[in-house]
Amino acid sequence: MPIDKMIHLPDLSFIRLCNEEYGINRGLYNTIDLFFYERGFERIVDRRRNILYFLEHIQKNTDFKNNRAKFGSGGLKIKIDEYLVELEKNRVAI
Repeated sequence: MPIDKMIHLPDLSFIRLCNEEYGINRGLYNTIDLFFYERGFERIVDRRRNILYFLEHIQKNTDFKNNRAKFGSGGLKIKIDEYLVELEKNRVAI
């Protein structure tokens, strides 16, 4: 399913997608959602799109055990900040 369709799923379906595809449970999803909101992604569509891009990013760059991402203490914040720095670099490069 294309990202433009996924971002418009009902909340429960979107959270299930995050769990099934990326091993992110509801609690972790809520934390990620809050992190993005606090960093200026106020529109849900923008936030969901970036959550999916972020999850793709960590899936490629993070060790997974039993199809679950392991962040460790403070690791999630670090990964989100790294993603946002990379996102900003790509914007400047365009």
